[in-house]
This record gives sequence, C-alpha cells and structure tokens, in this order.
Amino acid sequence: MPEGKLLVGLSWQPQLLIPSSSKAADACHNKPQSEASNSSLWKPNTELVDGIFVPPNDPRKLNKLLRKQAKDTAGKDWFDMPTQTITPELQTDLKLLKLRSALDPKWHYKKGDSKSKALPKYFQVGTVVEDASEFYSERLTKKERKATIADELLSDQKLAAYRKRKVREIEEQNQPVGNTKWKIRGRNSWKRAKERRVY
Repeated sequence: MPEGKLLVGLSWQPQLLIPSSSKAADACHNKPQSEASNSSLWKPNTELVDGIFVPPNDPRKLNKLLRKQAKDTAGKDWFDMPTQTITPELQTDLKLLKLRSALDPKWHYKKGDSKSKALPKYFQVGTVVEDASEFYSERLTKKERKATIADELLSDQKLAAYRKRKVREIEEQNQPVGNTKWKIRGRNSWKRAKERRVY
C-alpha cells in the first residue's frame, strides 16, 4: 500500500497459514517454526481463529457450549433468580442464619435444613425497611445498623451478655466434680503426703 494513499474505513484480511516445512514460507510470515507448526486453519473452540470465534461443527459440542454459556438460574417458578457470588462476608452471614436458633433464647424457628452444611446456591440480599408505626419500637438506629449481620450481632450488648452467660454455664457443667486440690496423683503427691506426716 502506498504511503500517500489514506485508508478510509476498516479492512480485514484473513491470515491463513499453509503448513509447510520450507524456510521461505516461514520467512515471509515472520513466525518461529514451533508457532507455525501449531497454528492451522481450524482451532478448538477455546481459541480464536484470526480474532473471530468459530463455533464447532459437531451439534453435541455446540449444545454443550450453549449449556455452559446459559445463565445459572433457579427457574421460571422463582422468576429466574440468578446465583450469587459468595464473598467471605456473605458466607459468614449465611452460616449465622443457619445457627440463628442459638442466638436468641426468646425466638424459636423451624428446624429446616440446619444440619446440612451446604450453603444455599440461590438467594437474594435485601434491606429491611421498617414501618412508620415501628419508629420507636423495632427500628434500628444509624449507630446500630451495620454492613453485615455478623457486625450487628457482635455490637449488640444484650446478645453479648447472653453469650457470656451461656459460655459460663457450659464451663461450669464441664468442670470436674470435687476439689482438685486434694486429689493425689503420681510421685510428687507421694512426696507431699510424706512431708505432711507428723511424727
């Protein structure tokens, strides 16, 4: 193409490589031998041919490719709810929701699937908007409202006192019965008993 002539618009020419072992063909394409031998007219569906995607000819492979590209949703009955990307914050919130029956002694929930450790695949996260009649009773203030459920639970003073009380009760239950000071164990206890003897 001459230097003075301006190119208007787009032009595209396919760069087809004819596999040959001659050095003249390699020199004209300015490619190394290994790259020229690997490239051909047809490439697998993961690669591009001259920057353009060419779908496979096999209908089974094409259907498999279309299934991979289809969005994973909960179905028409759930209004095509998409899957969520699970971040560490979302993961802790979902685990807390599974264990919500242990958080507050005054609230009771259905058992549900709390025993299964698998997290739900399809879910949505929203913000609770309180009614105007609950302005003084059920509403969270700006100070109490946190980014995640875990942060809200950790900042709640009533729940912290309940957790401490429960932990203390469990420790008292698991504490061994009797006074450990008077138990005689091993050789050192024999020496102590000998020292305590009065003649």
